[in-house]
Amino acid sequence: MSDPRLSRLVLGVTLFRPGPDQVERVRALASAGFAGVIAFDNSGLPAGPAERLARAGVTVLSEGTNLGIAEALNRIAAAARAAGAGTLLLLDQDAEPSGDLAAALLAARDRLREAGIPAAVVGPTPAPARGHKAPAYPPRPGAPERDGLAPVQFLATSGSLIDLDAFARVGPFRSDFFIDGVELEWCFRAWSLGYGCYRARDVAIPHRVGGGVIRGPGIAMPRQPLFRMGTYLRNAIFAWRLPHVPLRWKLAQAAYLPLQAGLYWADSGWRPAVLLRLLAAARDGALGRLGPPKDLPKDLP
Repeated sequence: MSDPRLSRLVLGVTLFRPGPDQVERVRALASAGFAGVIAFDNSGLPAGPAERLARAGVTVLSEGTNLGIAEALNRIAAAARAAGAGTLLLLDQDAEPSGDLAAALLAARDRLREAGIPAAVVGPTPAPARGHKAPAYPPRPGAPERDGLAPVQFLATSGSLIDLDAFARVGPFRSDFFIDGVELEWCFRAWSLGYGCYRARDVAIPHRVGGGVIRGPGIAMPRQPLFRMGTYLRNAIFAWRLPHVPLRWKLAQAAYLPLQAGLYWADSGWRPAVLLRLLAAARDGALGRLGPPKDLPKDLP
């Protein structure tokens, strides 16, 4: 890569029990011309893979336990900022970005700057991966569109380019959300502070969420483990208490969340234990009981 803007761009990757192919993919990114590659390990990476990454020039951060995706992203952003980076491109260990992803998103960010539009994050259009449902990013009403850049309410962190000056003003991701709804809350907060979130129509990246798709009449959602679905439901309901989350979104979620919960329960075979877990998640969200889910599988650090 010869783009001089890459000299102030750090690539951040979140890791959770990566396989050998995933480790090699991250190692290869270290030679792609970025200012640096920072990986946060949320699973207690064995010494061998950690050493291979370090030898390739990847900075590996870890607490030896699962801090959740939000805190992992915050640690990466802090390290990138300390290293003098101006922008941070986030990926997860499964992402397979094209070689020009960073340059394309930097160019998109620059188009917004030239138009006088402050942006906190610019991300690609999610392309569906085989057997997975690509997320949809709802448009942001009243925000300007510019040169193929669509204002959206939120977008996924993986594949997204974050402006670190904007990140410092918006604040960190909510670590008490732990894993689900992290980017949604942060983007709404960014919008409330005058920083937009934009999707580049001409840049795409395959996106995988969950372990398949649950389908019902007029609705499709990712198939997730129960603790993930519970955390998603909890965080979504808690977000109703936040003043920077738009009322229109809260009303839409009030109608949509029961449909999702019902579809998930039906997919479980109408098991009573699943219903009780979902009801407990809704209660926790209403009461503001956040943090790591209590039913995080015991074999996870």
